[in-house]
Amino acid sequence: MAVDPLEQFVIKPIVPLHVGHFDISFTNSSLWMLIVITLATILFTAGMKKRAMVPGRLQVLVEMFYNMVADMVRSTIGPEGKKYLPFIFTLFITLLLGNMMGLIPYSFTFTSHIIVTATLSFSIFVCVILLGVLRHGTHFLHLFVPSGVPWFVYPLLVPIEIISYVARPITHGLRLFANMLAGHIMLQVFAGFSVMMIGAGALGVIGSLFPVIINAGLLGFELLIGLLQAYVFTILACIYLKDTIEIHH
Repeated sequence: MAVDPLEQFVIKPIVPLHVGHFDISFTNSSLWMLIVITLATILFTAGMKKRAMVPGRLQVLVEMFYNMVADMVRSTIGPEGKKYLPFIFTLFITLLLGNMMGLIPYSFTFTSHIIVTATLSFSIFVCVILLGVLRHGTHFLHLFVPSGVPWFVYPLLVPIEIISYVARPITHGLRLFANMLAGHIMLQVFAGFSVMMIGAGALGVIGSLFPVIINAGLLGFELLIGLLQAYVFTILACIYLKDTIEIHH
């Protein structure tokens, strides 16, 4: 029987709940978000609890991720980015674990839904704008006026800058969603193909080795993509913060 590769993305209610016309049910997506948050809390609490001079494996892992994100913030935003480190670190770990946990059989990848990635990207976008307005006031509008450009080209360049800026949250969320969606579909298709080949008899078992090897390679590739996409999403958030903090004069 053929398996629908899109079935893994269906949001299913676990605890149905409606308030008026709004569906606020606790779903499989909500469950795995809760699992990721709980797991992250447990891992990083346990990893930093002892703070041994000779760190164990868990402490080394925790410190490695922390130093990686701290270096990202420092190199992208600068010294002033230190105040945003807790937010950036939480964002990275949540996306990373969401991507990785989604590779477990019978799990749910909430980062493969555009509503999740778009909500994150637009939330960051709105927060960055509010931060820029509170920090710079009307000078925030200089973000849309390239420095060193003659005034008579403003009517052409300013609309382009505004459109480019408004497109940020769209491309920001779409990139993560599309990569997670495509990767999981490929894994499901090759896994289903392997099962079909095994069911074809002795020759099918031998023939199924090829898609199994390909699927193992795709799984490793998807692990790399999960890490890379969490990193890209996070570093773009850092870049948007830097643009707001360091507006040219």
